[in-house]
Amino acid sequence: MGDWNLLGSILEEVHIHSTIVGKIWLTILFIFRMLVLGVAAEDVWDDEQSEFICNTEQPGCSNVCYDQAFPISLIRYWVLQIIFVSSPSLVYMCHALYRLRALEKERQKKKAQLRAQLEDLEPLHEEYRRVERELRKLEEQKKVNKAPLRGSLLRTYVLHILTRSVVEVGFMIGQYLLYGFHMSPLYKCTRPPCPNTVDCFVSRPTEKTIFMVFMNSIAAVSLLLNVLEIAHLGGKRLRRQNPLPSEGTCTELLRPQAQG
Repeated sequence: MGDWNLLGSILEEVHIHSTIVGKIWLTILFIFRMLVLGVAAEDVWDDEQSEFICNTEQPGCSNVCYDQAFPISLIRYWVLQIIFVSSPSLVYMCHALYRLRALEKERQKKKAQLRAQLEDLEPLHEEYRRVERELRKLEEQKKVNKAPLRGSLLRTYVLHILTRSVVEVGFMIGQYLLYGFHMSPLYKCTRPPCPNTVDCFVSRPTEKTIFMVFMNSIAAVSLLLNVLEIAHLGGKRLRRQNPLPSEGTCTELLRPQAQG
């Protein structure tokens, strides 16, 4: 399997620009998918072809039966799944970095405007002191490392969650159609050039079944987190649009009833 360093470093940048639920999703992607796939799952499948034994000596029969039993190695399938599921996050990260640079340019432009205003004002004038305070505030601000999640960036964020959810569902259905949730120890093959039905035996079927169920379960958890993140963002938007009345407002609303 290829090196995860490049994808890992890019997803670390995505981690900075994500919500709390998005950070949990990325943690699960790192630990329970990429790490497990690289450390444990790959060793389970390294003998899938060499230990795929068929009770025939017909030349080519074992190869075609293996091709029919394993149209794609599950290790490669899961690698593709991780790459495709992560791709929408990379698109969102590019937009977030673009917005971050735009905000920094805006800040520098504002500082330049304030400095120009100071040159045109008298040092003892009240307006001069106000502009000077505003400029000092801008200079004291630390460099922004996270763009605010609103406007077009928020729409991109929601779209990337929906896209990765659709991709996740597609790969889960694909794995079910290809292999189901159970790896049978016996595979019966009738594909030419085999002269008749040939019995082929899969190595370590129980261990392979455990990993199949585990990887599909983690995909289901990731999908659930996507749904929770959409709900989380929707709840924040509703609270922002319909803020709770303050204590003073409640008192004013109750006052006429008390007088009555």
